[in-house]
Formats: sequence, C-alpha cells, structure tokens
Amino acid sequence: MDEKQECSSKKILIVEDEKPVRSALQNKFSFVGFKTVEAKNGKEGLELMQKEKPDLALIDVRMPVMGGIEMIRKFKEIERIKDTLFVVLTNDSTSETLADVMAVGGNHYFVKSDTPIEAIVDRVKMMLNC
Repeated sequence: MDEKQECSSKKILIVEDEKPVRSALQNKFSFVGFKTVEAKNGKEGLELMQKEKPDLALIDVRMPVMGGIEMIRKFKEIERIKDTLFVVLTNDSTSETLADVMAVGGNHYFVKSDTPIEAIVDRVKMMLNC
C-alpha cells in the first residue's frame, strides 16, 4: 500500500490564523493523502472539531477570537473525547507555554520557526500509524 492510501482514511483539522502557514500545512498533508479541514481561529476550529470529528488537530497557540489552548480546553469540556490527538504549533518556546499545552492534553508541541513542515508531517503520520 502506498503512502497516500495509508493516510487517506485519516482527517486532520488545521487551525492556524496565518493563511500562508495554514495553506502550506494543508498542501503538504493533502499531498501525502490526508483529508484536511481548515479553520482560521479557535472558535471556528472548535465548531469544526464537533462537526468533522478529525483524527488529529494541528492548532496554533496564539490566534484572534480564541487561542489554541482555550480551544482544546473547551473541546475537552464539551466532548470529553479521548481519541482526538492534538498537536500544538507555536513560535513561543517558553516553558510556561509548553506547560500550558501539556496541561490541556496536547499530545505534541512544535516551535514553528524551528520545525520544517516535513518533520510535522512525519510526526503526525507516526502518531496516526499511517
């Protein structure tokens, strides 16, 4: 089975306020076969989480309307779904932000400016076993 077929049953929600970053992530994940859904802030992301029920959500920490930490916290309060994985993207590498990510149940954390998109894709593929 090729790489695209292995990942084709998996859906990823990309929640990122910066359109160029969101588009780059969407293009790369679609290219390797993932189904993708996009939101530009945590409020939209929360609505799409409930509607689309993705396998994994890639979420930026700092966004207008609702940030990523708050989005994850609210989703877990509403849904209490343990199966959804959360990968948090940020340019804030402080230990306080990392602690906040882990406290709300983030499964992995990437500093965007230090991480190539390919590394994010590889980690997500490993997390979703595809």
